[in-house]
Amino acid sequence: MSWTEERIDHLKSMWKDGATASEIAEKLGGVSRNAVIGKAHRLGLEARPSPVKAGEEKQQAAAARTAKAQSSPAAQSSSTAQSSPAAQSSSAAKASPAAAVPADEPPARTPAPQPQRQRPQQEGVQYRSVGPGGFIRQGPGDQQAPIPPAPPRRLIPAKPSPEVADKTSLLHLNDRICKWPMGHPGEPDFHFCGQAANPGYPYCVAHCGVAYQAQLPRRDRRPPPPLPFGGPRVR
Repeated sequence: MSWTEERIDHLKSMWKDGATASEIAEKLGGVSRNAVIGKAHRLGLEARPSPVKAGEEKQQAAAARTAKAQSSPAAQSSSTAQSSPAAQSSSAAKASPAAAVPADEPPARTPAPQPQRQRPQQEGVQYRSVGPGGFIRQGPGDQQAPIPPAPPRRLIPAKPSPEVADKTSLLHLNDRICKWPMGHPGEPDFHFCGQAANPGYPYCVAHCGVAYQAQLPRRDRRPPPPLPFGGPRVR
């Protein structure tokens, strides 16, 4: 709710009369206690001292504890005992323990700490700790010697199929034999030519004639086939 001139005048008058911020907020309605305090601060109204003084509650609590201790019968009996001469002598003896012990008597020895009794371990029972992942941790005495690595396995080449048993395979290729492929790589009888290669070429003389053909003159070349749909493809 906005602050109108009438509401501001009510705030000033009630603030001057000494009403609290909560009472003013309740009287005006639609505003909180903090809003009333903020508006009064912005209007420059006279500041009010805090009703709670620093340290006053602590002092009252300490005074209440002192009064309760003095009123108890145990405190009265202790004060009476301290006023008697016997109590004064006992307090003096407590204050100076070295004077009460004779010089000829050796000082008392502190008892040696007794070793803690260990829980007897049952035979055949071993306590293991489970690590993350569910595996069991090994103790210092459970360590085993490293397992020796397995001997290397010899690779035995697979027997070739009967279709290429007597033909040149990929493993037989070198610079002195023809590398012309015979058949399709996916077929079971795929192999290479295997004939003596033409010096300086990867194929034999017959396959060199197929792989390396002389280019015809431009006038003897055949025209290229027509493009589909009778025209160039537009992309």
